[in-house]
Amino acid sequence: MLQSQKILNSSPQILPPTPSPKIHPLVQNFPTSRSLPSLKQTCNLSRRELTLCGNSSLLLLWGSLVLEPFNLSRARADELPNADKNEQEQNCANKDPTKRVFLDISIDGKSAGRIVIGLYGDSAPAGAARFSSLVSGTAGISYRRKEFIKIMPNYVQHGGVRSYGVDAELARRSGSNLETERLMEEWKANNERCPGTKNLAGTVGIIVRDPSKPPPKIKLVARQGKLEIDQEEVGKDPNGTEFVIVTKDSPELDASSLVVGRVLEGMEVAEKIGEVKTVQENTGSPYFRVAKLIGDKRAVVAERGFNRPYSKVLVTNCGLME
Repeated sequence: MLQSQKILNSSPQILPPTPSPKIHPLVQNFPTSRSLPSLKQTCNLSRRELTLCGNSSLLLLWGSLVLEPFNLSRARADELPNADKNEQEQNCANKDPTKRVFLDISIDGKSAGRIVIGLYGDSAPAGAARFSSLVSGTAGISYRRKEFIKIMPNYVQHGGVRSYGVDAELARRSGSNLETERLMEEWKANNERCPGTKNLAGTVGIIVRDPSKPPPKIKLVARQGKLEIDQEEVGKDPNGTEFVIVTKDSPELDASSLVVGRVLEGMEVAEKIGEVKTVQENTGSPYFRVAKLIGDKRAVVAERGFNRPYSKVLVTNCGLME
């Protein structure tokens, strides 16, 4: 008996399982985010610290709700420049002609057809007015009986009217002004407003500047017994009457041409002009390079003849269309 009692006294006392501490529902159900550390790891179970953590988390949640409209407004503000850019590109691409003109073309005396051009009176008013006055003859001179002087793989170029001799006298009598100041201002404004290639296939542009024109030469001039430094202009700027009809996209023309319209009918006639044989360009010849380098005038004359058509391509008639 005594031995069994000792055994009972030495055996460990079996106690009922202790209940696990109850976690507050706020800690269990509080949503955690990737940016904020988990509250289960940062908050202890003491009543004071739990209250502080709960209040701070509520403040964070309230702050995010308050700042959400500002974030949305910022996102919409960031989208506005893209919307304006898309609208600007659409306005640059979609140009409605305000006036129609025609050019009748002949090659070596044989009729090649008619080209109908729509002018952009809204986006290029000065250029459209210049082209319209030369087509209709209100400038005292016109493109009638004038030749195409250059045929390139991507465009054909008309020689326009001369700014000297009979043409200049007729223009002066009619009070026409062949200066290119307004055309240059319009060309600069269009370049700033519409980036990217503007001389696309089918467009018509006026040559307003010569990007390959060399800078003026410095020379000494004697004036009233004193030597002064003067600048001598080399070459002449275009008179704003030459024009090009683009057969393929020509970004190289953006530096010299102001787009004033596009071909509405007769694009096949412009392509037919582009097929006329021309004087072969010889700028790669070492003899030409040396002559150009030393300033030989024969090289300048030869360069003017490059890409000129062997056949005579004329505007036999031109005018406005109703």
